[in-house]
Amino acid sequence: MGVAGSGKTTVAALLAARLGVPLAEADEFHPAANIAKMRSGVPLTDEDRWPWLHAIAEWITSRGRDGGGVVTCSALKRGYRDLLAGAGNVFFVHLDGDRDLLATRMSARTGHFMPVSLLDSQLADLEPLADSERGVRLDIADAPERLAEAAARSLADVDGGTPS
Repeated sequence: MGVAGSGKTTVAALLAARLGVPLAEADEFHPAANIAKMRSGVPLTDEDRWPWLHAIAEWITSRGRDGGGVVTCSALKRGYRDLLAGAGNVFFVHLDGDRDLLATRMSARTGHFMPVSLLDSQLADLEPLADSERGVRLDIADAPERLAEAAARSLADVDGGTPS
């Protein structure tokens, strides 16, 4: 979980490979209207996000039956994470970091629909992972390989299991 540019896709791919489980990219669950809205620089509302989050929750539920998986998702608000956590054995990896680093990363991306102009709206919506939530916060200043390793270690420390 985390805002755009935090490295969710990169770290998730490394983590899924390390765990030997399928990977799902949350962007693939967005309806075309959401992507068009973001591409035009308009932030999504909760109403825009709920169907997307429900689709991700369905994937989590199905993976729980089939052996687990890793899914990327901004999951900016506690309520969003509560919905996802209710879908299965979810462990959140909150990729958190400096706004300037996030903006630099977003500016360097090619072919992605999320413009840098929406970063501040995501940061404003972000409710950091709480101590009461099952997960870990990691600083994105670290290398993606180290972040994936730390995520895997944290997951193993919690329950020795595979996320669903």
